[in-house]
Amino acid sequence: MSSTKNQPLNQGGFALPGLLSFMIAMVIISTAVVILIDSNSSIVGNNATSQKAFNIAEAGVNYYLWHLSHNATDYKDGQTTPTTPDPTLGYGPYVHSYVDDNAKVEGTYTLWIKPQGGGSTLVDLRSIGQVTGSNITRTIQAQLGAPSFASYAVLSDSALWFGNTEDADGPIFSNQGVKMDGSNNDTVSSANASYTPSVAIGGDGSSHPGVWCNLSVTSPVDCATRSKDNWIYPAPAIDFNQISGTLCTIKKLAFAADSATSALAGQANACNQTPTTRTASYIPQRDSSANTSRGYLIELNSNGKYNLYTLNNEKDTFTSYTTALSPTLVASNIPISSSGIIYVEDNVWVRSNPTFHGRVSIAAGRLATSVTANVTVADDLAYTAKDGSDAVGLIAEGNVSIAPYAAPATGSFTLEVDAAVIAANGNVWFPARYSFASQRCTRGYVSNNQLLNFYGSIAVRQTWTWSWQLNNSCGDAVADPSVPGQYISGFKYNTTHYDHNLLYNPPPSFPVTSSYNILSWREVLTHP
Repeated sequence: MSSTKNQPLNQGGFALPGLLSFMIAMVIISTAVVILIDSNSSIVGNNATSQKAFNIAEAGVNYYLWHLSHNATDYKDGQTTPTTPDPTLGYGPYVHSYVDDNAKVEGTYTLWIKPQGGGSTLVDLRSIGQVTGSNITRTIQAQLGAPSFASYAVLSDSALWFGNTEDADGPIFSNQGVKMDGSNNDTVSSANASYTPSVAIGGDGSSHPGVWCNLSVTSPVDCATRSKDNWIYPAPAIDFNQISGTLCTIKKLAFAADSATSALAGQANACNQTPTTRTASYIPQRDSSANTSRGYLIELNSNGKYNLYTLNNEKDTFTSYTTALSPTLVASNIPISSSGIIYVEDNVWVRSNPTFHGRVSIAAGRLATSVTANVTVADDLAYTAKDGSDAVGLIAEGNVSIAPYAAPATGSFTLEVDAAVIAANGNVWFPARYSFASQRCTRGYVSNNQLLNFYGSIAVRQTWTWSWQLNNSCGDAVADPSVPGQYISGFKYNTTHYDHNLLYNPPPSFPVTSSYNILSWREVLTHP
């Protein structure tokens, strides 16, 4: 009989495979951790490099903002090439090294600059940042712009008065003060906390706040209860001396626009030159005397061209421009140059025929003499469209006037004047007296169906007004039926509508009021 003996299990045979499995798992886990750490380090490094590239691109935007503040019309980064900009990106590429505080080159930013043209101060800027030794780039697209003297409905170096029959549409600014008896729908600002207006512009011999209204005015806006939240005073003053070089700049641009006069543009005394050659952009002087009734008439046509006439005499007591002026045709359908400039070395009268389509600045100045030149609106001056595609700039060394004969003498009418105007040293107004008969007051319009509609912007050194209140009968002034004993020259009922398209898109070569600002920016994911 055999017997069976139980043997103990061999525990060591099972422990070894388990240990090996554990070791393999730890190796796998450790490798994965190392790979993860390395991957995270790479991601962190790339993120840091990417952020640095973004910062460098942002530095490029700030650099060109500074550059334009010192040279507002340089869109080539101080270079002369390329001659023709890229249709999408503009001028470029311009590459700059980005140097840190320790004089170490950290990377580069590449700039593309695209001006909008047509007189606009808007500039599209693309800045591409890249770190040294890396192919990672970040791109910022920004729009830069500078406000011009067309950034206000009315901008004045003198005190302003809006009567209760005058509506102000758009921002108003005076370096002295504003009496706002009419309605306003935008800011009304004064550089002074208080001022003492003269009687001629609604004063009473007392000091008043920088912006104020007469408590006796209750209609159409009640002075006592109206909102004054957008009345701002004091506000930083605007330097009208910035306009002083504008006429000279425009004259040089007019010379440069045609080969017949281009050699004059680069001369040191270019603005004192008075060539007799007429081009599409430069119209020569006819009279260096103080004769204010002699000069040129420019008719702006709906096809974007203009007709030019000489004028030898103005009889502004007559009742329409066709009888008040005696024009002689010089040329018709003259193309406006790509610069958008017409510089007249003499007095100039302007009208549209019947409307104008295009963008142009007409400047009148006699810079070679001490006699100033004026601009006169002789008839309707109307745009074909009020969508920003049409813009007329009128820049006068002296006055910008609406002629007494620009509107019909009687009957119902709306006189339309669409323009951005600057009177560098004079007035923007409907004159109180005729130049042909200075003892007589100009005709008055007191009916609410006789309206002046001004659409654009006004910058004036001295007086701005479309009407005059008189205490006695004087020439063609008309009795105001609502105020016994008072007479009116000019338009009792008038509106001044601001053309908001002018804010950063003024007529060609309009002077700016301050430096460039960043209007918008965004990051883009692609670059050239």
